[in-house]
Amino acid sequence: MAIVIIRTLILYLAIVVSMRVMGKRQLGELAPAELVVAVLMSDLAAHPLQDLGTPLIYGLVPVLTLLCCEILISGAILKFARLRTLICGQPGMIIKNGRIIQREMRKSRYTLDELAERLRKKDITDIGAVRYAILETDGTVSAFPYPEELPLTPRQMGIDVSAPGFPVPVICDGRVIDKNLKTLGRDRSWLGKRLAARGVKDARDVFLFSADGVGNEFFQRKEFPPK
Repeated sequence: MAIVIIRTLILYLAIVVSMRVMGKRQLGELAPAELVVAVLMSDLAAHPLQDLGTPLIYGLVPVLTLLCCEILISGAILKFARLRTLICGQPGMIIKNGRIIQREMRKSRYTLDELAERLRKKDITDIGAVRYAILETDGTVSAFPYPEELPLTPRQMGIDVSAPGFPVPVICDGRVIDKNLKTLGRDRSWLGKRLAARGVKDARDVFLFSADGVGNEFFQRKEFPPK
């Protein structure tokens, strides 16, 4: 049993490190080639786990080989535009000047139901309000409504607004994050005063406290279960 656990942990760490080396993009948006690599990695790593008679190296070598291939292909894609088009594909305009490009929809095998779903996720319920829509290579849709359908901005209304700061958590689930305090140019003395103003003596009683450095703060106490 111990051997199974050790082999599992080794392969798990190897795949996690490989995905990390491949970059953050692979963790969120997989292109077709990247999806193939991810599926192959999981499949190849499973064989040594299912058959203890298979040497562990038979799982590690294919994973590392795929990692090297992915790094080389990613570098080539950055350098050669034609290769990038061949492997990753090209975005397709599916709505132009308010008209759905049916030819592009058929070419991409994209249905009206899928288009409506993607637009709803962008808070667009009326396809007629969209001037341009582009089907990206990762399957998402970038939609650009007509100008009159866009929400007004403070500048268009002639309203001056102050630039907000960037809120950072100072206390998370009772734990003080000193690094973020330093980022804000504050110390624990300042934090103690801010907590005392809210009637809190111990940071361990705080669920979340964040600040942005320009005076905006968010505070919430912990909710302790009834005894």
